[in-house]
Amino acid sequence: MRGTQPLNAPPKRSVAMMVFLLMVGTSPLVAQTNGSPNNPTPRPFVFPWLLHSPQVHADRKVTFRFRDPNAKKVLLLLEGAKPVAMEKGEQGVWSVTVGPLQPEYYGYSFLADGVSLMDPSNPLIKPNLLNPQNMVYVPGPSTLPWQMNNVPHGVVHHHFYHSNVVGDNRDFYVYTPPGYNPRGRKRYPVLYLLHGFSDGANAWTAVGRANIIMDNLIAEGKAKPMIVVMPLGYGAPQILKPGALAQPGLAQENLTKFSESLLTEIMPRVEKDYRVLPGRMNTAIAGLSMGGGESLFVGLNNLNRFAWVGAFSAGLLPDLDKEFPHLTAKDNSKLRLLWIACGEQDTLVGPFNVKLRAWLREKGIRFTKIETPGVHSWMVWRGNLAAFAPLLFRKQAP
Repeated sequence: MRGTQPLNAPPKRSVAMMVFLLMVGTSPLVAQTNGSPNNPTPRPFVFPWLLHSPQVHADRKVTFRFRDPNAKKVLLLLEGAKPVAMEKGEQGVWSVTVGPLQPEYYGYSFLADGVSLMDPSNPLIKPNLLNPQNMVYVPGPSTLPWQMNNVPHGVVHHHFYHSNVVGDNRDFYVYTPPGYNPRGRKRYPVLYLLHGFSDGANAWTAVGRANIIMDNLIAEGKAKPMIVVMPLGYGAPQILKPGALAQPGLAQENLTKFSESLLTEIMPRVEKDYRVLPGRMNTAIAGLSMGGGESLFVGLNNLNRFAWVGAFSAGLLPDLDKEFPHLTAKDNSKLRLLWIACGEQDTLVGPFNVKLRAWLREKGIRFTKIETPGVHSWMVWRGNLAAFAPLLFRKQAP
C-alpha cells in the first residue's frame, strides 16, 4: 500500500537522529566529554569550526578568529589598515585582536600562506566582482550618517535591462526617498551615483550604505529629498579580466561606452519610469575611484545635462586635455558645483587628484577641493557622500 512502511520500522525522524548521533560520536573533530578519565562529565557537542568571529568588544576592540591547522602564516587584511599577523592557538585556530577601532563598517579577509580567504564564521559579506570580503560593524552613535535609525526609510528598486551599447544584460538600482509616490504629482531631482573598479551595481547600497545615508540626511533636513540611480559602471566589461587594464585603448572604450549607455539607455528609462524633475539644474552625477573619473568625463562633457558634478578619489583619466577638449572658463556659468575629494593618504592623491586640480586651475575652472584623513577605502567614500549630498539642488550656490 502506497505511503506505508513495515510495522517494525523506526520513524524516519528517529533514523535521521540515529545517523546524526553516530556521525557525531565517531567524529574526531568533536569532543564529547571533559574531566578526568575516572569521572567523565558529559558536555555539549562542540564543533571547532564554528568560531565566534569577528567578536566586537565593548571597548571597540575586535577579535578575529580563523581555523586553519595546516597554515604556516596567517595575516588579517583589514580595510584602511596594514596587514596584521595572527597567532596560532589550540586546534589550529588563528586569532588577533585589533583596535580600538572608530565606529564604522570595515571590510576584511584572511591571507593564509599567500591565499586570500573569507571568514566562514561571518555571514556579513562585502560583495565585489574581483575581491569579495567579509565586513565587521563597530557600532557608534546614532549621529553617524550610515547608522540605521528610527527615521522614515526610502525604497531601493532593482532593475534589469539589455544594453545595446555594451551588448550584454545588466542591472541598476534606484533609491526613492521616503514619501515617494509613483502616481503622485511631486517630482524629485536625481543623483547618478557611480561605483568603483571591481564593484558591482549594488556596491553603493550593500557596502556604501547610500540608502541609509540618504534616509538620515533627509530626515534631519540636511539634504533635499532626491532619487539616486546607481548603474553598473562598465562600458567594456572585459576590463575586469586579469591584465586587461594594460590593454591599449580598453580604458577609453570602457569610459566612452559607459557614457553612451548612461546617456542613451539609463537616463531615458529613469526619466520615463520615475517622477524626475527635468533639466540640468535637477541632475547631478558623482562617483568613487573609477566612478569618479566617469563622473568627471560624463558630467563635464555634458554640462547641458548636469549642473552638479562630484568625484571621490577619482582615477582612470590619463589624458585630461584629450578627455575634456572643450572645457573652458566659460563653463563656470553652467557648473553649480564641481566637488573634487580624496583621502589624504590615498595613493591617488598625487598621481591624479593633484594633477587634476592643477589642470582645472590652468583652465580657469572653479572647483571645491576636499581632503579628509584616510586611504582609498569606503570609510572615506561614505563620508564623501554624506558631505556631498547636502550641497545638491540648492537655490544658492554652496
